[in-house]
Amino acid sequence: MNRKKLHLKRHAQTIIAIGAIFFIGVVLCFAFRENIRDGYEVASSVFAPNAERDFAYGERHLNASSNPQAYNLDLAEYFFWQAQKLDPMIPYLYHEIARVDFLRGNFTKALDEINLQIENQGDNTPNSYYVRGLIEGYMGDYTDAARDYAHFLQFDPYNWAGLNDYAWVLLKAGRSADAAAATSKGLSRFPNNPWLLNSNVIALYEIGDIKDARTQAQKAVAAVASVTTADWLHSYPGNDPAIAQEGIASLKEAATNNMHMVDAATTSHGVQFNAQP
Repeated sequence: MNRKKLHLKRHAQTIIAIGAIFFIGVVLCFAFRENIRDGYEVASSVFAPNAERDFAYGERHLNASSNPQAYNLDLAEYFFWQAQKLDPMIPYLYHEIARVDFLRGNFTKALDEINLQIENQGDNTPNSYYVRGLIEGYMGDYTDAARDYAHFLQFDPYNWAGLNDYAWVLLKAGRSADAAAATSKGLSRFPNNPWLLNSNVIALYEIGDIKDARTQAQKAVAAVASVTTADWLHSYPGNDPAIAQEGIASLKEAATNNMHMVDAATTSHGVQFNAQP
C-alpha cells in the first residue's frame, strides 16, 4: 500500500473513531436522560479515563446548588466509581460515595464506605466525621453520632449545620441541656439562622425554659419566612433541587408547630405573653 493510500486509510479510521465516540456519547446521554454535556462527560470517561476529572464530574452532579439542572445521583455514582478504579486514594472519594448511598437510604452501605474513608484519611478529611454522624443518627445510633459530630466540631467549632445536627442527635439521646448549649453557641454567631432557632426552641422547651423558648420560637417563625430556594440548596447541597420547595415548606411547618407547642405550654404554666409573635 502506497503512502497516499495509507494516509487516507488512517484519516478514514480517525473519522470513524470520532464518529463512534460522538455516537456513543449521544447514546449514553439518552441512557442517563441528561443533556449533551452529560453525554460528553461519560464519553470522555470511557475513552480518556482521568481520575481527577471523573471525580470533578461526580462532584458536579452531586453538589448542584449552583447548577440544579446538573443534579443526578446516577451520574455522580458512576463518575465516583470510575475515579475509584483509577485512584482509590483521592482524598474525599469514599466520603462522596457514602453521601450518594446515604441519600438513597442505603445506610449500612453508606456507613461501610464512610468508615473506609476515615480509615484511609482520618483527620485529613474532617467533614467525614460529620457525614458519619449523620448516617449514624439516621440509623438511630445517637451516642456514636454525637461523638462524631463533637469530633468534627473540633475542626470547625462554629459550623452552624454541624452544631444543628449535633443538637438533633443530642435531643434524640435525651441530652437536652447539651443541645441547648450547642444551638446557643451557633446562634451567637448566626442569630437569625432558622434551623438553629428551631432546634434551640425544642431544647429550651425540653429543659423547661418556656419563656425563652417562646422568644426563640417567635424569631424562628420570622426567620423561616425569608428562606429562599438558594438558601435551602446551600444548606442541603447533596439533596435533589427538585424538592427544595417541599423542604422549605417543612421548615416553615416545623417553626409553626414549635410556636404552637410553646404557646400551649405557656398557657398550662399560666404565663402570659402577647398573642402575636
